[in-house]
Amino acid sequence: MSDVKHAAGLAYREAGGRSERVALLVHGYPESSYMWRHALPALAAAGWQAVAPDLPGYGDSDPQPPATWERHIEALDRFVCELDLGPVMLVTHDWGVMIGLRWACDQPGRARALVISDGGFFSDRRWHDLANTMRTEGAGERLIGAYTREGLGHALRSLSSGITEAAVSEYWKAFADDVRRQAQLELYRSGDFEKLSPYEGALARLGVPTLIMWGGQDRFATPRLADRFHAEIPGSQLSIVDGAGHFVWEDAPHLTVTTLIEFLRDSVD
Repeated sequence: MSDVKHAAGLAYREAGGRSERVALLVHGYPESSYMWRHALPALAAAGWQAVAPDLPGYGDSDPQPPATWERHIEALDRFVCELDLGPVMLVTHDWGVMIGLRWACDQPGRARALVISDGGFFSDRRWHDLANTMRTEGAGERLIGAYTREGLGHALRSLSSGITEAAVSEYWKAFADDVRRQAQLELYRSGDFEKLSPYEGALARLGVPTLIMWGGQDRFATPRLADRFHAEIPGSQLSIVDGAGHFVWEDAPHLTVTTLIEFLRDSVD
C-alpha cells in the first residue's frame, strides 16, 4: 500500500500497478481510506489496481465546503476523472454507499461491479438516532463540538473490536478543526432520503455483478437492508458476517477480504 498521494483535491491511498482492472473503494463516516488497509494490498496481490480516496474533510483531504451529499459525489467524480479510472469495481461502506451508488447510477457504465456494505440506498429509509441528532440545529452543534479524541476512541471501540489506536488517530483527523466538524453536520443535513426516489430500480438496471457484505450485528444499518439489496438486485451475492457489527471491514478483515477476492475471481474477472 502506498503512502498518501493527492489528486483532484483529495488524498488517497493505492496499491497495485496501473491496470484495466481497477477497484475504487469509498469509505464511510467517520473513517477514511485507512479503513481499506487490509483490502488494498489483497486486491493488488490479486492483480487489481486498488484506489481509495479520503472524502473531503476526512483523513488527509481538506474540507470542500459546503460539505453536502451532492458535493461529495462531485468530488468523487473529479477524482476518478483526474486519475482516468474506469470502469471500476466500486466498493462502498456506510456513507460511501450513498455517495458511491449515486455516482454510479448517474453515470451508467462507470462501474463494472458493486460491493455494498452497511449503508442504505432507499428513499423510504429513516435515519438512526445519532444521525437525527446531527441533523438537528443546535443539538448537532453541541454533539459534534463535545467530541474528544478519547471519547471518539471509546465510541468506536464500543462498536467495533477491530478499531486500533492507529485507526482512532486516523479517524480523529475528521474532527481536527471547526470547519471539519461543521462539514459532518452539513453532510448529514443534506442526507434527505427522498432524494433517492428517482433511483428506485436503478441498481438493478446497471446490470453489474454485485456483492452485498454486511455485519450481522449492525445496529445502524441492520441486515434487513442487506436482504433488501439482495432482493432488488438480480443475481447479487449476499454475505452476512456473523459476529461483526457496522464496521464490518474492521471487525472481520480476513473474512471480508477473502470474500471480496473470491467474488472477483468468480463473478468479475
